[in-house]
Amino acid sequence: MVNNVIVIAGPNGSGKTRYAEQMRRQMASDSVRYIAFCDSYGAQTDRAYYLQLRWNQHDIDAETPTVVQALERSYRFTGNDTPQRREYQQQLIAMMGLDDALDKYVIQLSSGELRKLQLIKTLLSHPRTLIIDNPFIGLDYSTRQQLKDLLRQLAEKEDITIYLVVARQSDIPEYAQTLPLPLPAGRGVDTAFAQETDKAAIYFPPCREGSGESLPVVELRHVTIRYGSRTILNDINWTICQGEHWALTGRNGSGKSTLLSLICADNPQGYACDISLFGRHRGTGETIWDIKRRIGYVSPEMHRSYQRNLPAIQVVASGLKDTVGLYTRPNEQEKEQCRQAMRIFGIGDMADRLFLTLSSGEQRLVLLARAFVKDPDLLILDEPLHGLDNHNSTMVKSIIESYCSRPEKTLIMVSHYEDELPSCINKRLELK
Repeated sequence: MVNNVIVIAGPNGSGKTRYAEQMRRQMASDSVRYIAFCDSYGAQTDRAYYLQLRWNQHDIDAETPTVVQALERSYRFTGNDTPQRREYQQQLIAMMGLDDALDKYVIQLSSGELRKLQLIKTLLSHPRTLIIDNPFIGLDYSTRQQLKDLLRQLAEKEDITIYLVVARQSDIPEYAQTLPLPLPAGRGVDTAFAQETDKAAIYFPPCREGSGESLPVVELRHVTIRYGSRTILNDINWTICQGEHWALTGRNGSGKSTLLSLICADNPQGYACDISLFGRHRGTGETIWDIKRRIGYVSPEMHRSYQRNLPAIQVVASGLKDTVGLYTRPNEQEKEQCRQAMRIFGIGDMADRLFLTLSSGEQRLVLLARAFVKDPDLLILDEPLHGLDNHNSTMVKSIIESYCSRPEKTLIMVSHYEDELPSCINKRLELK
């Protein structure tokens, strides 16, 4: 047991982040560092960020730094540019596997790579107290293990006090002390729906009678994606047929989200590739809305895109309109459809609460309800269980199973945790 590594644990909505922020204010000191991973790409892009920006290189602001420039800026900010600091930085970059990403724009980093960069910048400031909110989400398995080892070394050899805010029990290092937080009154799950066992019968209507033929939903033929001299995807061939349930895996920065952006019609390079979606070749007159109306989607990039403080039910309703934000008022039937989707995810009582006042786990449940609300033909879930506690993770996996129980429904799911993948997964693609 390492006495100066303390875990603040509790279910979604229990006040973990609020507790950590209050602790930081009480400690207020230059030697205290706090990292909150909110799917954020940093202040440089806050005002101009939109969902597709990461893949639209021409729209990236001239002031957006590369990874190496971001590190250089932190030198100037702290006035701590020494040979020892540079050597420590190189050790951290190598450990985090960011050697090949130094020339990337920060906005183009995957969510996992971004977390690695934020960790490096914070550790380079040599804090005496370090508070990290959900440090392991978005990181691949080997990086999670390396980070746990590094945090132990910092605590034991550098005498740094480390507080870790976690929702998943499996993310608690075996050497840490745990400070559990009680669930506040009135923040339990919506038992009227969460206790139901056959969620498909409750929420998901039966599929129409099909021909029995498994038609291609996605066809990628020799797809290569480059940004400048950097190749992100190289000669990818992938066919997804109706009713298949795929796990898309690979280490941080391997191109998973870029690949999904082609399928979701968010990446403009899709027009230059040999891609067919729902039986129609890209660039033959279809609109992005023709594609999006058949897809339900959630991802770290989408989470980052919701910056306006809308009522949660409006965020869910935006899934019916395939927009980020709501620009058309939903009718009463659509509102009830949204309420039902929220109840199935145990958040029926949060419909009128403002999105940005919810915990990150509650926000993720709202975005999952958004993805499911129109019962899409293709469901794309990019790390859907980010920040969810054990109860909510189990619930969401059950809902995914119910969705996939119908033969015409197709799933693509990304996760760095093997135990997050539902049992319905029957196909895998790993990006190297």
